[in-house]
Amino acid sequence: MRSSNPVFSREGSFTREAGYAGFDTTRQPHAADPYANNPYAANPYGANPYARPEGAQLTDDQLVEMYRAPSAGPAQTGRMTMDDVVARTTLTLLALVGAGAVAWFALPDEGYAFAAGAAFAAFVVGLVITFKRSVSPPLILAYAALEGFFLGAMTKVFNTIWPGIAVQAVLGTAVVFGAMLIAYKSGRIRVTPRYTRIGLAIAMGFLGLLLVNMIASMFGADFGLRSGPLGIAVGLVGIALGAFFLSLDFAEIENAIRYGAPEREAWRAAFGLTLSLVWIYLEMLRLIAILRGDD
Repeated sequence: MRSSNPVFSREGSFTREAGYAGFDTTRQPHAADPYANNPYAANPYGANPYARPEGAQLTDDQLVEMYRAPSAGPAQTGRMTMDDVVARTTLTLLALVGAGAVAWFALPDEGYAFAAGAAFAAFVVGLVITFKRSVSPPLILAYAALEGFFLGAMTKVFNTIWPGIAVQAVLGTAVVFGAMLIAYKSGRIRVTPRYTRIGLAIAMGFLGLLLVNMIASMFGADFGLRSGPLGIAVGLVGIALGAFFLSLDFAEIENAIRYGAPEREAWRAAFGLTLSLVWIYLEMLRLIAILRGDD
């Protein structure tokens, strides 16, 4: 199964590794070797004290040992669970919020060039994470810290102009996240191929429009995409797209758990959720600034 989420769609994401079932179901063992690709197949019976030739009966001692043996759980199988995703996402968001607090309280008024540098560095690290085959928790935490530093500095500027906007943006982001989670879990939103195609087409058009507006602004032109009624409409579309990305994240995480993705893939899931939340927060911040422009 190929993901539509840019974070999860790279080769190797949520695939079968080290004996875990995953999305990559195209690899099949060679017909002449039925135990190929099975890490436990070198000695099918020697590693299992209860294995026996067909028709043989278990002894009483073997039955007692089987009864007393603990059930196979996530800790034994090494597969990703929802608790893993929650724990990794919490760590990532803590890194983001912590770095944001540092920028908010420690960055001098003339030091916002460092914030712009952090934003560029976060962009580069994000690209490396997205296209890197293996999961790297240090890189993901570094991305969160760099992004948090930028957001902290940017939010401080907005909050100086419009006091209280930081709290409003955080609450707005939390509401969008909660609403999308409830809608997804209740089945009101279903991530179907058609839903995904339409959402991604709108996202590409949205990003293309913003890119054209940015280039035009360099030459003194402005399409008004970040002010007035048009700016409000663009802000609402941006938040809706962030919610759409969250729904893709939820679906990918659910599928990864269902198909037994390795535990370390929880870090990739945390990265995808962080990207979506940062997108929503930025659009929320801009929308509230437009709505409060006459304060």
